[in-house]
Amino acid sequence: MNEEQAEQLAKENLSECRLQHTLNVRDMAVMLAEKNGVDTQKAAVAALLHDIVKELPKEEMLQIFHDNVIMAENAPNRPVPVWHGICGAILAKIRWGVEDEEILSAIRCHTTGRPAMTTLDKIIFLADMTSAERNYPEVEQLRQLEQQNLNQAMLQAMEMTVAWLKESNKPMDELSLKTLEYLRQKDNEGDSAV
Repeated sequence: MNEEQAEQLAKENLSECRLQHTLNVRDMAVMLAEKNGVDTQKAAVAALLHDIVKELPKEEMLQIFHDNVIMAENAPNRPVPVWHGICGAILAKIRWGVEDEEILSAIRCHTTGRPAMTTLDKIIFLADMTSAERNYPEVEQLRQLEQQNLNQAMLQAMEMTVAWLKESNKPMDELSLKTLEYLRQKDNEGDSAV
């Protein structure tokens, strides 16, 4: 799948508001990819598909998990807000022919992160948090940090995400906590490859 095909899918499957967010994420992801030596086509495709099923009803996502149990892993037992990443990666592979594992991983973990994220994983996670329409108080600081140091930006983004989920009494995905622990450990070790 190329960028044009992914954009067409986004246009066919997303509301106007969600589409605008997705296009903004694509723009940010491509810019971060250029800055970090990542294939911009991969970044664009992953960004355009990251929320491709965000507006599907919960029942449809559950059916997709049921029909693809191995790929879904334990998705139905995880918090509903992370389902769309997992479901999007499944459909990208089985319905739309995306075979690139880096792209599928970036779609899958764009809300939770994961230990040992690839650079593309980090780019899609951060582009989603810092896209042009985002306006939460810390967004400008995070935008500046991702321009300087993707790994430090990822650590800060995960800390913000986990803190926000706790403060809001939102369900916490175990993978987010594991990701934050991993990032903190790598940062403490002075590992620039976080």
